[in-house]
Amino acid sequence: MTPASISRRQALGILGLSALGASRLFAAESKPKRILLRSSWQTINIGDIAHTPGVLRLISEYLPETEVTLWPSKVDNGVDELLMANFPQLRIIKDKKQLSAAFDDCDFLLHGSGASLVAENDVRRWAKETGKPYGIYGITFPPKKSHQTTASSEKELASAVEMLNGARFVYFRDSRSLAFAKEKGAHAPIMQFGPDGAFACDLRDDAKADAFLKKHDLETGKFLCCIPRLRYTPSWIYKKTDVEPDKHARNEEMKEHDHAPLRQAIIDVVTKTDMKVLVCPEDQTQMQIGKEMLVDKLPAAVRKRVVWRPNYWLTGEAVSVYIRSAGLFGNEMHSPIMCIGHGVPAVVCRWAEQTTKGYMWDDIGLSDWLFDMDDPASVAKIAPTVLNIAQHPAAAKEKAVAAQHRVEAIQAETMAVLGRELAKT
Repeated sequence: MTPASISRRQALGILGLSALGASRLFAAESKPKRILLRSSWQTINIGDIAHTPGVLRLISEYLPETEVTLWPSKVDNGVDELLMANFPQLRIIKDKKQLSAAFDDCDFLLHGSGASLVAENDVRRWAKETGKPYGIYGITFPPKKSHQTTASSEKELASAVEMLNGARFVYFRDSRSLAFAKEKGAHAPIMQFGPDGAFACDLRDDAKADAFLKKHDLETGKFLCCIPRLRYTPSWIYKKTDVEPDKHARNEEMKEHDHAPLRQAIIDVVTKTDMKVLVCPEDQTQMQIGKEMLVDKLPAAVRKRVVWRPNYWLTGEAVSVYIRSAGLFGNEMHSPIMCIGHGVPAVVCRWAEQTTKGYMWDDIGLSDWLFDMDDPASVAKIAPTVLNIAQHPAAAKEKAVAAQHRVEAIQAETMAVLGRELAKT
């Protein structure tokens, strides 16, 4: 019996539910309940990909009689095939006619995890045109720059709060977002911390992962993963647009500062343990960053035990690699989320330019694995913490699994709430 299965059963027990009971909240209905899932924001980042299959997995496990239609922003780059292979009953909207039919047929709209109320206008449209209920699942609030006090930002916040207040429930993926929403007047019937949907992502591509690990002589449990990131994603690279001067200048100013601690962690792990390090990407811009800021700056002797992945991958292969590792560290968020979702140790480094999402590590009991790149005292602890994970993998694993169980208990509660709301439709 796996730790995850124990946790899920315990979580249901805490709620006074059985798996069967949870799924029968509305099973007696002659017509299955139908959810319109507004999610899938982009495909250039494996974390953004992971939101959708995570929520789909939870719905399929806790509310299996429910039918789900996905209303995506993007499912290109093979992501639609990936989703259909894992969720063959899923419907994916591809045109206006299908969307119109979904508005007629679906009972409830669920806004998926994201950096904000990403599809606010679409939620508003659903509420106006159908009068049917909706819920919001695992978001950060507000957007990055909404703490500004300009008239336009206050108007935007008021608009978003209006939509929060119309929801049957709102789950925030970090408690600071929850506090800020309340401060701004949000008062939906249920407003709580609720994990990012990506925690539940279980996409796998074991064949590709095994081939990659074999090619680079990476043994299960004998390597750590490291993910680089600049302060601002240089989206102009993949969008093929003009460089954004202010963001580029900030990236250049801080890139050495933000990667030096990761390099030191790599050096310590390689020289003081028998583990290797895999430098890999979370989005399509990070392969070159990893080479420039991490691999190429390492001492030659260290580089021999460091593997650099030069090409992007999809979420399934990444997850299959992560679960074979001893842990992950770096400047990203969703790869750590997916690691903890599988009980794999993961260190998060964050900075002021990001949203408050990183603070979810406080919410799930991993404060010791959250670091502030703008705080010198915090930065100084990164390399020692990563080395400790490498030197004491069993203890690190135990800590990660404890966080995984916290997440799964809350996931069970959120799905019970969703089930009850569906039963009312």
